[in-house]
Amino acid sequence: MTPIYHDPAPRAARLALALDGGLALPEGAIAIYRPRAGEDFSLLDPARVQMVQGFRPDHDAFAQMGWQVAAAPAPAPVALICLPRAKAEGLALIAQAVAQGARLVLVDGQKTDGIEAVLKAVRARVDVAEPVSKAHGKLFWFAPGDVNFSDWAAQVATVTDPDLGAFQTLPGVFSADGVDAGSALLARALPESLPERMGDLGAGWGYLSAACLARKGVGEMHLIEAEAQALDLARANITDSRAQFHWADATSCLLPVSLGGIVMNPPFHTGRSPQPALGLAFIANAARMLGTRGTLWMVANRHLPYSETLARLFARVDVLAETPAFRVWQASGPRKSPQTVTRPRREGQAR
Repeated sequence: MTPIYHDPAPRAARLALALDGGLALPEGAIAIYRPRAGEDFSLLDPARVQMVQGFRPDHDAFAQMGWQVAAAPAPAPVALICLPRAKAEGLALIAQAVAQGARLVLVDGQKTDGIEAVLKAVRARVDVAEPVSKAHGKLFWFAPGDVNFSDWAAQVATVTDPDLGAFQTLPGVFSADGVDAGSALLARALPESLPERMGDLGAGWGYLSAACLARKGVGEMHLIEAEAQALDLARANITDSRAQFHWADATSCLLPVSLGGIVMNPPFHTGRSPQPALGLAFIANAARMLGTRGTLWMVANRHLPYSETLARLFARVDVLAETPAFRVWQASGPRKSPQTVTRPRREGQAR
């Protein structure tokens, strides 16, 4: 997907105030954890900076700008944590930075990212410098010294499905606490037999792929996921030799072969902002990846504006299942050029 470019000003402004106020960064590498595309780090020496970003669109955006980027951190004496929304994930990033030898840890986030709760948790363990407050957010920093943060490290959780068994998840990945209700609805709506070559766009930790592999007919299952950590979980959860794993942007990835079927539960949020365009981009790429007789099975929140795009890009669209919250579509015969928009049909409706 085209990365969602974040406002460069707030984080850069807080960092500038801290440096102007006398914050001294130790010599050596600076690891910036989970930076978001578009954010401005030009105050820092690019030769010292390593962006630590496992989300492929943001990873590639920084790489194209010439920054050093990696999905996993290397040892660095300075760490800047760009706080994610999930508190457990933010604390885990702090623990990871300390484990990688950081002598100075900076934590920056908006109030909506939960910066106050993380600041309180850190203050309970170690002395913290007076935070810099600006633009509805804060930047604070501390020297961990000999304080142990290992209990904040990301803890693998187990999610169990009555039909498919146990799956590993981690804080910060989609549906970390249980099987997503929409994905479960889609899994139940899948036919008993599926095409030989299947894909899962935005595969996450692998639930829908496991549901497909439990059906008849599947010879290849391509899991396409932009979040490296989620894809690592999928590799642990799915050991079936038919599974192939792709760390790639599901809105633009193309395989060397066309697919007979695709399943997906596309995201529609970036941070707290709804982004229906993400789901629309998933649909468009699914139509490109499928063969002319291919079929898409998709679930989404009912209120999202996907029906028109599905009807424009596919010759036939049916609603297989729906609840007050979700709708499951089956779309077949991808059009290779836009055609007249038709209304989607519900299962059992006259054709």
